[in-house]
Amino acid sequence: MYKIISLFCSIFIFFAAQAQKVDTKDKVALKTVTATDSTKKVSAVQDTTKKESRRERKKREKAEEEAKTPKIFKDSTRLAIEAKTVTAWKRSLVLPGWGQYTNKGLWWIKVPIIYGGFTSTVLVFDFNNRYYKELLDELDSRFRDNQNKYPQYANASDQGLISAKDYARRNRDLMVLLTVGLYGLNVVEAYVDSMLKNRWSVSSEKVAFTIRPTVLQGPSNNFAFNAVPTMGLKLSMKIK
Repeated sequence: MYKIISLFCSIFIFFAAQAQKVDTKDKVALKTVTATDSTKKVSAVQDTTKKESRRERKKREKAEEEAKTPKIFKDSTRLAIEAKTVTAWKRSLVLPGWGQYTNKGLWWIKVPIIYGGFTSTVLVFDFNNRYYKELLDELDSRFRDNQNKYPQYANASDQGLISAKDYARRNRDLMVLLTVGLYGLNVVEAYVDSMLKNRWSVSSEKVAFTIRPTVLQGPSNNFAFNAVPTMGLKLSMKIK
């Protein structure tokens, strides 16, 4: 009897164990199915999101910055004033003195000064250039033919001629720099004058100069403690 009961118990345990193994396999299969489904979803999401290129990223960042900055709308008067300011210095860039004529005012004084400066630099450049070439020919004739080419330099030493040649060359090169500086000053003056006339008001109502006599305390000799009052002029500027 005891053997029969133990046999039935072992058979029951065996079938119970087999049933438990089948259940675990089904759970594992379900887990793998759900895992594969989730990977499919992730891959689908990754396929839908397109990778942003460098050009598109810069374009997007630029659009975001422009959206952040406030837009300023200018009226027609403001645009006309800015156009007049730009026109003046651009005309002086094309032809010196044209911007001064555009700004009006004292253009009839400024234009002769500009062209007088250009004429002076050109004349001084030409003089020093001829002087430099003359000294160079004289030195070349002395070292090559051992004779003087120009009689006025007969008593001059070689070192003196070399120093004079270098001095003439420096003055010639300086005139080139002065011509370029005068040209740039002409453009800057046209721009500043147009800005002061069109964008800022510097009329006598806002800026006032007064000159009046005054008494100054100054020494009468080398000793400061013997100071005596002296008459003078006082210049005052008032900005409203």
